[in-house]
Amino acid sequence: MSLGPLAVRFLDAKLEQPEAGALLTAHLTVENTGTIAWTSRVLASYHWLDDHGNPIVWDGLRTPLPREVAPGESVSVAATVRAPIPPGRYRFAADLVVEWRAWFSELGSSSASFDVEVAARQTPTRCALPPVLAHGPEWEERTKAAHAEGYSVVAGAVDWPSGLFHRRPRALEPYRPGKGRVPGFPHPLICPSVAEGVTLERLPDVAGLPAFAAPADEPWLYDGRITLVARPT
Repeated sequence: MSLGPLAVRFLDAKLEQPEAGALLTAHLTVENTGTIAWTSRVLASYHWLDDHGNPIVWDGLRTPLPREVAPGESVSVAATVRAPIPPGRYRFAADLVVEWRAWFSELGSSSASFDVEVAARQTPTRCALPPVLAHGPEWEERTKAAHAEGYSVVAGAVDWPSGLFHRRPRALEPYRPGKGRVPGFPHPLICPSVAEGVTLERLPDVAGLPAFAAPADEPWLYDGRITLVARPT
């Protein structure tokens, strides 16, 4: 019996092992149990929930279905998924959505949900420094922890030596070491640590130091406790 015009039954749902903040694939097979065809407006997506069913991430990434699906037909789709941050136990719920209208689970269909243990991120990282910069005393520890938490790009402050002959450049004022994380840091990232496979947009130097735009499609972090130490000559 149909639940209405838009209804789905999940015939299969498998998820690759997730690492925090990283992309992976959900292999889904869905059947159209409604009364109208699924056009290109119907997309595969997902939610990440906590143990009580509360949404941690509600609007998952969207993946188009490979073709139009008539009532009674089924189709398989490899859906792109972004794992949540930080690592831990979550409930993954695969769902379909008609963009700007409704989720199928809101219209009476059941999502395909199961518990998942999200592992710490293990992606190799890189950080190229010019000769005038060195890693601060806690740079490696804090950067490694932030990447493991799930952030693809991790950036921090620039510690500048004080003194008459080494005055801090005015352009580096926003990059003074601070107490912690700054959400939505509005300035370019100086010599960030970047996960393998991620490419950042190069911007004009800041006080002669390499600067990059924060990524629009990857999780990133600015933390004022993560410091690079300047060694001006």
